Amino acid sequence: MSKSEKIAVLWTSGDKEVAEKVVLMYTQGAKMQRWFDDVVLVVWGPSTKLLASDDSLQEKVKGLMEAGVKVQACSVCAGEYGVTPELEKLGIEVIPMGQPLTGYLKEDWKVLSF
Repeated sequence: MSKSEKIAVLWTSGDKEVAEKVVLMYTQGAKMQRWFDDVVLVVWGPSTKLLASDDSLQEKVKGLMEAGVKVQACSVCAGEYGVTPELEKLGIEVIPMGQPLTGYLKEDWKVLSF
């Protein structure tokens, strides 16, 4: 890779099967197989509620973070679902995501959404 290759995986689905079989599996592969230099997982919308309430998904996300995946969650979504403390407890950066996502889209990032 000559230039830095970066991907932001936008996880919006509240479907656990989509989370396990697509979102988290691909994000793990992108990091562990070094398909990209930088990998960010953005938890947005219904996925914030799903993640906050599912221990097995929380363990998978912790593993991604330990592997070096940056995980961010939308603070507006987390607030609407009342799950901000649960996500912060996991070590997830809970912030307003509109501007960061716009930056990913405008900069040299690939953005993949589920």
